[in-house]
Amino acid sequence: MWKMILFLIVGLSAIVAIALVYGWVRWQSATREMHADLEAARRPIAVKTYRPKELSALPAPVKRYFRTILKDGQPMVSAVSMEQAGTFNMSEAGEQWKPFISTQRVITQRPGFDWEARISIMPGLSVRVHDAYIAGKGVLHASLFGLVSLVNLRGTPEVAQGELMRFIAEAPWYPTALLPSQGVQWEAVDDTSAKATLKDGETTLTLLFRFNEKGLIDSVRAESRGRTVAGKVIPTPWEGRWSNYELRDGMYIPLEGEVAWLLPDGPKSYWRGNIIKINYEFAK
Repeated sequence: MWKMILFLIVGLSAIVAIALVYGWVRWQSATREMHADLEAARRPIAVKTYRPKELSALPAPVKRYFRTILKDGQPMVSAVSMEQAGTFNMSEAGEQWKPFISTQRVITQRPGFDWEARISIMPGLSVRVHDAYIAGKGVLHASLFGLVSLVNLRGTPEVAQGELMRFIAEAPWYPTALLPSQGVQWEAVDDTSAKATLKDGETTLTLLFRFNEKGLIDSVRAESRGRTVAGKVIPTPWEGRWSNYELRDGMYIPLEGEVAWLLPDGPKSYWRGNIIKINYEFAK
């Protein structure tokens, strides 16, 4: 009897182990495919170095920002690979913060990225996530162990818009992508804020950038971004906040950030993270 129970336990353990390995292999294969698609959509960067003269027509706070973070002759960022760690709120209404680790690959021309994360729900239980914008299309895929899909949104204009918003909002990590020569149009608002507009394919969007007393980007806001609630996508104001700027490869970038939905009863943060490692590739 006990031998049979032991045999069953060993057998079930082996099946679970095989399933987990299979899920991991399948997820890694999907990641490689997405990165290959990112590279395939890549475009050459025409203006390869930053020159202060391209700031002449920009709003005052935007000029101050670039003069603070860049030096004349800074090479344009063509790609970024980074590692992050932090916490993610798994609850739509409450506070269920869980630790995550992630890698992210970004291509600046054509705009695109893939954020590949592992969120630990409890010991031995994790959710894998792809949050991506590739060749004009958005992807949000969350899977338990890489086997069971929990969320799988892709291919719609709303998803594409939301992911391109993320690309622009996170551009303080690859700040040369915000220059006019790289396709961003700036519009004055006041002494401490300005609007940035980017068009990619069929998607055009505008976000509000606010700058602090040091001239650095303090926050980026979208008046309407798709928030998934009970399986439905609801347009909701959204904001990312950036802090702890340090010099990396000649550019001042934020190493910490927090992202929140701006709800009627106040901000609801759902992502808090920091950069562990960041490696740049520059236009040649």
